[in-house]
Amino acid sequence: MKPSVEQIESLLALKRHERPGEGYFEDFLVEFHRRRREEEAALTGVAGLWKRFALWFSNLGASKSKWVYGMGVAYASIAALFLLSPEGTQVQPVPVERIDFRVEPAPALEMEQLEELDLRPSTQGSTGEQVF
Repeated sequence: MKPSVEQIESLLALKRHERPGEGYFEDFLVEFHRRRREEEAALTGVAGLWKRFALWFSNLGASKSKWVYGMGVAYASIAALFLLSPEGTQVQPVPVERIDFRVEPAPALEMEQLEELDLRPSTQGSTGEQVF
């Protein structure tokens, strides 16, 4: 039954004059913290972990939970394929040909050594090249 406008007005007029008792807000804060501690104590152990997981999963919402369900199904199918794969399959060894090799040092290149290097500006060419 839907209340009428007059009933709502009389209810609001009645409630307007109500005030909480002395110490209500202080007691409310103490009670709130006590309940929070009790909830935290209930969330210990395996049952608490399960409750936390269920709470987290319910807070995801429909748009994200479908991805979690999909990942769970994919993980379960991969695990099933791994566990149901046949064991003991024989693999034929591939014949390997042995190769003998040696590392020889590269022949030393003989280079002509300069006795003296002239770096004066007068010895440079017009393009900045060194003239010897």
